[in-house]
Amino acid sequence: MNTFGEATLGELAQALRGDLIRPDDPGYDEARSIWNGAHDRRPALIVRCHGVADVLKAVEFARSEGLPLAVRGGGHSIPGFSTVDGGLVLDLSPMNGIRVDPGRGTVTAQGGCLWRDVDAETQAFGLATTGGIISSTGIGGFTLGGGIGWLVRRCGLTCDNLIAADIVTADGQYLHTSERERPELLWALRGGGGNFGVVTSLELRLHEVGPTIFGGLVFYPGEHAEQVLRGFRAATAKAPDELTALVNMTTAPPAPFLPEQVHGKPIVAVGALWSGHPEDGDAQTRPFRELAPVVTDLFGPMPYTALQGLLDPLYPRGMWNYFRSAFFDDLDDAAGRIIGEFHRIPNPITEIHIHHLGGAMGRVPDDASAFGTRDREFILNVVARSADADGYPAAVAWARGATDVLGADAATYVNFTGEGSAERVRAAYPKATYERLVTVKDEYDPTNLFRLNQNIPPSKSA
Repeated sequence: MNTFGEATLGELAQALRGDLIRPDDPGYDEARSIWNGAHDRRPALIVRCHGVADVLKAVEFARSEGLPLAVRGGGHSIPGFSTVDGGLVLDLSPMNGIRVDPGRGTVTAQGGCLWRDVDAETQAFGLATTGGIISSTGIGGFTLGGGIGWLVRRCGLTCDNLIAADIVTADGQYLHTSERERPELLWALRGGGGNFGVVTSLELRLHEVGPTIFGGLVFYPGEHAEQVLRGFRAATAKAPDELTALVNMTTAPPAPFLPEQVHGKPIVAVGALWSGHPEDGDAQTRPFRELAPVVTDLFGPMPYTALQGLLDPLYPRGMWNYFRSAFFDDLDDAAGRIIGEFHRIPNPITEIHIHHLGGAMGRVPDDASAFGTRDREFILNVVARSADADGYPAAVAWARGATDVLGADAATYVNFTGEGSAERVRAAYPKATYERLVTVKDEYDPTNLFRLNQNIPPSKSA
């Protein structure tokens, strides 16, 4: 671990409006922890930034001292990129200001905001944009990697709604990017991840959604998984853009809304959001709620924010998480292989998700963003978890195999690349897109200061 003179650290602390946290400080262990318990790392320094000036100083300090730099927004990074051993963690969480402009239909939010923050503010005006289905997820990494959520078919990916951003680059510049200013940088931020700097503020396009929507979950017995998947495929073929649905294949938790006789047994849940007129929701979601004998149907009118937080209790802080993904088209062809992995699921808290895509997401031109895959109708997201270290290696090994059943070379979602290896990152982008991202990386981060991410190395270090 790096050692610093007291004068050096004192000078940094004096220059900050926020907090400098060191390993000997009382709040260090709490400050260094992140959502994903699989990554228990010990940074040399943590800077809790209260504004752009603090971000500039932290980036300058990491660069001048040769420190590995981890940027943390919500701290949900699956590969653990929001922390680092022996380096500097730049924590944006105090930067959570939000301004909604209902006249323009936009929201400007700082990089430390969580989706629950943004949803609460935008829903005051009956507006929303595609957000994470776990409301404690940070908006920054989610948006920069693409952003697949309940509104993806109605509103597109979150990155499709990124209008502008403010960013601190590796050389200490504070830049604004939009369609008119540095448009190539904006293109790269729409799906290229955190490779180009610290995004301190994002401006997102909003859509009329809620505050009441129709949605929820319906549960089917696990033995009917094949029937559910076949029916899900048929139902999605007729789904309008206002309807986004997903399948969750897992083990029934001991939840009060599920009968005791199914607790601990394989179960298939189908979730959906109808964002059109709520009175049409029952009829529009009915095809997804009659796929097999029903265990429990929890569909109904509800606040949009309630659906956004519906799954939060299943994803508490501190569990060990490993996510992988693969895009695919033919669910009829893939169903048998996916069900085979369902039968081999390693523990009761691990899940297989199949998310229906298309709609507005699929109509965005390929060259409008760096996001790599728009022409597939579904994505398989494998959510491997364990309560602690016990069972985690087995869960990870299973997850790798579970996505490989769709083809080891299948395109992947950059936010769900497992460990974020170079191979998996390359699988997230077509060759021409990847090369274009390298060119942007060369311009804004030629030394790869921002490498703790799904990294796209500059050409000189590739």
